[in-house]
Amino acid sequence: MDFDVELTTYPGLDERIVVIRAGDEVDCVFVRTERFNVLVDTLATPALCRRALELLADVSGDRPLFVVNSHMDWDHFWGNRAIDGVPIIAHDKAMERLRDPSALQTLREKRALEPRFQKVEILPPTLTFSGERMVLHGGDLTLELLHTPGHTPDHVAVWIPELRVCLAVDAVENPIPEVWSRAPDDLRSLCSSLKKIQDLNPKHLIVAHGQTDDPAVVGKNLAYFQKLRDEVAQLPTLGPADQLLAERPSLGLENFVVLPASMPDETRTFYRRCHISNLDAAIVAHQEGVDFI
Repeated sequence: MDFDVELTTYPGLDERIVVIRAGDEVDCVFVRTERFNVLVDTLATPALCRRALELLADVSGDRPLFVVNSHMDWDHFWGNRAIDGVPIIAHDKAMERLRDPSALQTLREKRALEPRFQKVEILPPTLTFSGERMVLHGGDLTLELLHTPGHTPDHVAVWIPELRVCLAVDAVENPIPEVWSRAPDDLRSLCSSLKKIQDLNPKHLIVAHGQTDDPAVVGKNLAYFQKLRDEVAQLPTLGPADQLLAERPSLGLENFVVLPASMPDETRTFYRRCHISNLDAAIVAHQEGVDFI
C-alpha cells in the first residue's frame, strides 16, 4: 500500500513553497511562481504523485506545470507517469543512468517486493541540460537548477535566490548523505556539492530525507566527512569498511553523528549502511592519497 500524502511547510517558509510528504519515505516540493508551477520530484509511484496533485489543486491555479527530476533514484521520479505530457527537466547525466540496465533491474526487484510498484513505468525526462546550471525565470521567483553531483552523478539541487531557499534534495541529508561509489572522485564531488550549497547561505534548506529545513544540516554533513577523513588517516591498518567496523566499534555511525532517539530501527539500519559506503570511499581515497574535503 502507498504511503499517505500530506502537504506541509516549515515555520517562516514562504507560502509559495509547499512540501509534499509521503510518510517517512521522501519529501518533494511544489513551487508556485507568477508564470508557472514547478514540482520538484514526483514521489515513488504514480498513485502517490496523483494524490499530491489532487491536494495541490487549490493552490495550483491555471498556471502551466513543469517538473524537475532531481535525480534518477526510484523514490524521486517513479511517479512521473502521473504527469505524462508535462515537461520534465533533468540533468544530462540522468539519461545516462536510465540507459544503464540497472534502472530496469531496480524496478523488477521493487515489483517483486511490493505490489505498489506493479503499475510503475519508467518515464524519462523530456528536457535536459548540461554543465553547472539551468535557470527558470518565473517572474517573481527564479529557480536555479544546480548540478550537485556526488550522491549521484545526475543530482540537481534548486536555489531560489529571492527567498534564499535551497531545495537540497539528497545532496544534503539528515543525518548523512551517501556517496555514489567508492571512487575518490565521487566523494570529492559530494563534499564539493555540500560546500557549494553551504556557500549559498540559505535561510531555509529543505531536504528530501530527514524532514527539516535547518541550514545547519549542511555544516553537520561536512563535519561528518571531515571526521571520517581524519579517523581513517589515523588507522594503523586499512581494510574493508565492514571488517574495520567489526574490529573498531569507535568507527560506528553513532560516534560521528547524533541519531534521534525516535528514529525507527529500519532507518538506523539504512543510515548505517550509508556510513559503511562512505567509510569504504574514504578508505580508498586515503589509499590513493586523495584529500576529498
